[in-house]
Amino acid sequence: MAAQVDCESLSFPTGALIFSRGQAADAIICVRRGIVEVVNRTGDKLCYRPGELFSYEDIVWKDGVYRNEAIARTPVEVVRLDRLRFLNLLHNHPTLAVQLIGQQHERLREQRASGTCAY
Repeated sequence: MAAQVDCESLSFPTGALIFSRGQAADAIICVRRGIVEVVNRTGDKLCYRPGELFSYEDIVWKDGVYRNEAIARTPVEVVRLDRLRFLNLLHNHPTLAVQLIGQQHERLREQRASGTCAY
């Protein structure tokens, strides 16, 4: 993703808050290095690893704020892509949308297998 568009690279030490719940959702995040844990308001956690995107739901379909908080569980390097650039990237590279759907599918399978998914 970083090679495709102009985006911002950021580094965080272990334990650092990448974004908090209720903060303005103005960008998606892609993990370049390390592990990021995303925690929802009920305490459910998902870990994201290099190459995985997260927070795109908040900037595409929600009310403009992050619904979760993201914490660096190891030293991390992330790529931050603002909303407009992300939407342009999806428009110009629709296969990325298919990859995001695949990633979401894997997350749902993990949740179902672990019993953390409620129907």
